[in-house]
Amino acid sequence: MRKIIVGAQVSIDGVMQAPGGPSEDPTKGFRFGGWAMPYFNEEFGEEIERLFKERFDLLLGRKTYEIFAAYWPYQDEHGPNGDITTLFNAIGKYVVSASGEVDTRWADTRLLRDIAAIARLKQEDGPNLVTQGSTELVHALLAHDLVDAISLYTVPIVLGGGKKLFADGSTPHAFTLTGSRVAPNGLVVAHYERDGEIQAGAAPALDTPSELEIARQARMQREG
Repeated sequence: MRKIIVGAQVSIDGVMQAPGGPSEDPTKGFRFGGWAMPYFNEEFGEEIERLFKERFDLLLGRKTYEIFAAYWPYQDEHGPNGDITTLFNAIGKYVVSASGEVDTRWADTRLLRDIAAIARLKQEDGPNLVTQGSTELVHALLAHDLVDAISLYTVPIVLGGGKKLFADGSTPHAFTLTGSRVAPNGLVVAHYERDGEIQAGAAPALDTPSELEIARQARMQREG
């Protein structure tokens, strides 16, 4: 069985839209494309390498796949991004598109049409599946309880709007922190593995509810 690992660069307010450049995804008037790049330092690079350390295939939504397919095959494998260029061009790529209207000529690309196909792929033997970007795909994976691990690269900015990592409808689960790092520029990296069910608790209660607590509970019932 493969693991599905979500890798995401996010702002403090959870936005993951277009971290790499203005042309990545300017939809819905997003004005801050490239917001992660000023924070890409040595620590950032080392933690990205950690995500890609074990053998893996890429699992991408159509829009992110098209960004990658238009960029990585045309990069110099002897240039400054040579290692990641060589890696991405060599590994397997899975692109998820319900319509199937996607150019899959990038080497070793396979098309998946729906979440059921991803679930079947997850059950097969093979490398782990790592996402990059792909907001809608990540929402679907979380909603269908298919995510095994999450690596977050949190940049110390608030963007105020844009496509976000989490949406209502994710399957509730606890996660265990397996590694973390804080860079001098404020970047916070956290690697999580899925754990068990959510454990809830409560602060110590008064033996007898106060008058204000009784009124508060009554108001909540009235207001729904």
